Amino acid sequence: MTFSILVRDAETGVLGGAAATGSLCVGGWVLRGDIRAGLSASQGAAPSTFWGEDVLAAMREGTPAPEAVERIAGADAGREHRQLSALDLAGRAGVHTGTLNTEARGGLVFDQGVAAGNLLASLDVLPALAEKFAAARGPMGKRLIAALRAGAAAGSDSRGLFSAALLVLFPDRAPLTLRIDYHPGDPVGALADLYRRATTGDYADWARQVPHPSDRERGLD
Repeated sequence: MTFSILVRDAETGVLGGAAATGSLCVGGWVLRGDIRAGLSASQGAAPSTFWGEDVLAAMREGTPAPEAVERIAGADAGREHRQLSALDLAGRAGVHTGTLNTEARGGLVFDQGVAAGNLLASLDVLPALAEKFAAARGPMGKRLIAALRAGAAAGSDSRGLFSAALLVLFPDRAPLTLRIDYHPGDPVGALADLYRRATTGDYADWARQVPHPSDRERGLD
């Protein structure tokens, strides 16, 4: 039902995730993150409402992402209906794809990242996500949106797309979480427009004043 990508910038420690689906509210269902732990994407035919947070908790305790994914998935009798990917603070990634998810389905671990999808028109979506992110330039958010566009062009969700989301976690800035919960035409395009609006002008000026992990008591200048 969904394709997603989780990545880490090795130079800055910025973490980013993006997802798109042919259903509603992909951001609320799929993406989770904690700058103290990493990122997760919980999706699939019957996505768990617990897996995304549980795998973050395991990574926060020091469990590497591959082991954390294996532990969380292995304990769930419904695991064959679900898909989970995770990325830890060292850039290690793990992915589980249950066999009862609709084809095309799969996961791809790459340097400092992981892509996953199910109910895809083609498995070409997964390398397209990874390769476009690696080739793109600019801020994390722009590179992730470029990756989503490439995934959509390479096959996308086999039903088309209705929602898209972006999550970026910074060590020294407040997080950026953007969601297009329903757009019947081009949710990735709508996400790109929202990203532009959120990172320029008055909103961006205001967001720079918000407390962040390295300055928890930050106030207005």
